[in-house]
Parts: sequence; structure tokens; C-alpha cells
Amino acid sequence: MTSPTTASAPTSPYLVLGAATVLPGSGHVVLGVPVRGLQFLFFIVILAWVTAKIAPPDASFVGRHAGGFLIYALSILDAYKIARIRTAKWLHTTRRDSEIAQSGIEPHT
Repeated sequence: MTSPTTASAPTSPYLVLGAATVLPGSGHVVLGVPVRGLQFLFFIVILAWVTAKIAPPDASFVGRHAGGFLIYALSILDAYKIARIRTAKWLHTTRRDSEIAQSGIEPHT
């Protein structure tokens, strides 16, 4: 396990949230999982196209592309969730390592 001094802090979940909101898939790229972001982008385009084909002609733009907007919203939530989990794990590890260092007790390996 890495020590808290050598482990770098993960990307801020709010930065990831902002990036994912501005541009679909960019939150995943910031997190270092660009393939996942590309998959979300692919399904945004596909479901927006399918919804546009089956939507009634008098539907609004959002109504005609509702499938794409749904996947877009899910990609924002997914990127933010991944960032929050990474941050929580990092905080937990950092606190545990600092408590072990302060107590002077070596972990059992």
C-alpha cells in the first residue's frame, strides 16, 4: 500500500461533475477512463437517433431526443459517482495510514 505522502489526491468530484456536465464523456476522460466516456457518447447518439425516429412529429426537441438526454444524465451521474468513490477511498486510506503512523504500531502483513 502506498503511504499518504506518495499517493496523490484524486481529481475533485466537483471538477469531474462540471466537465461531465459541459461535454458528454469528458468527466470520464478526466477520471482516466476514456473508453467508458466514449461508450456513453456512443449510446447517447444511438438512443437520440432511435428516439427521434419513433417520436411523434409534433414533439419538442427534447422529446424527440429524450433517449440521448437520458444517457447524458446517466453519464454525468456515473462520472460523479466514480469520482466520489475514489475520493472517499483515498480519504479513508490517508486517515488510516496517518493513524497508524501516529500510534507507532506497524500493520500486520
